[in-house]
Amino acid sequence: MHFEILYQSSKSKARVGRIHTPHGIIQTPGFVAVGTNGTIKSLSTDLVEKIGLELMFCNTYHLLLQPGTDVVREAGGLHSFMNRSMPLITDSGGFQVFSLAYGSVHDELKSRGKKKGDGSVLKITEDGVLFRSYRDGSKVLLTPETSVQAQKDLGADIIIPFDELPPYHIGEEALKFSLARTHRWELRSLAAHLKEPKRQAMYGVIHGGIDQSLRRLSCETLTKEPFDGFAIGGSVGKNRQELLDLISFTRPMLPDDKPNHLLGIGDLPSLHELIPLGIDTFDSSYPTKAARHGFLFTKTGGLKILQTCHRRLFVPIEPGCTCPTCQTTSLAYLHHLFKAKELTAYSLATIHNLHFMVRTMEEIRKNICEDRL
Repeated sequence: MHFEILYQSSKSKARVGRIHTPHGIIQTPGFVAVGTNGTIKSLSTDLVEKIGLELMFCNTYHLLLQPGTDVVREAGGLHSFMNRSMPLITDSGGFQVFSLAYGSVHDELKSRGKKKGDGSVLKITEDGVLFRSYRDGSKVLLTPETSVQAQKDLGADIIIPFDELPPYHIGEEALKFSLARTHRWELRSLAAHLKEPKRQAMYGVIHGGIDQSLRRLSCETLTKEPFDGFAIGGSVGKNRQELLDLISFTRPMLPDDKPNHLLGIGDLPSLHELIPLGIDTFDSSYPTKAARHGFLFTKTGGLKILQTCHRRLFVPIEPGCTCPTCQTTSLAYLHHLFKAKELTAYSLATIHNLHFMVRTMEEIRKNICEDRL
């Protein structure tokens, strides 16, 4: 993998670039959709590629438990298994495992965090995390080395080192302890990866919560190592302002000649504010999840398809949209499908939202090149 910068905006830190991978080019800034189980829910691989989604995020934790990364390896890797010709990125499994231990950040901020003894994590040690499979109850030990081996089996173009995701409200000393262990785990992951690179790139993950001194320490520690790029992970704030403050502080400490990625953020308002700060790629399940709940993206804002006002609107979701849904389907028909709970509704809505994200990123890259962003 190598990264080239095509244009640097004169108005901000926004930049247009290309990440070259064995399975093609990723244009940046770019949106990355999440295909948890090796698929975008309700869409075929062929259709996802036709929409133009250049990079797709798959989850090691889920694929490890079902169908098993050994099965994917026997199929020739994830690209062959799901018949995808374009680039893939996989995570380490750490996010899902520690969500079992602590609950998601969203749950925690809503006071629904995990209680002691809750969830499927049995033990967290220096070696890794022992948890119980939600599939069959079997015990699984996930370590930096086994996480990397699983991602070698999957064969994604970009892989992520094993890391810990501590809760937002963690104490200062516990956060320092977590960060130190995460750095040790990431270096073990990198060592395992470099023994057998397999034309894969590995991104180091910057942690430290919202503590600026720890974010600085994480950048200083990991940018010394031969990672191919860097991701900003962990808890990045409870609101958009905390997020923007954190990225404004952290991004300048990352090398400009390597790509960077913001983990788990992909809503449109955040993208429009983060791209001028120099973020290259973003992953989020929000656009596809919103589609399945009947929330559709348009240039004038969100559209709730279940509202009665759409019942007799025999027009596309958005005039001028070139997505397959808008070319063939009226708001009235889509409203009917959602009301009837037909599965086709989820596919049609997801096609539109993904197409909207891809076209939005194209427009953003154009604006950067014309110094309008």
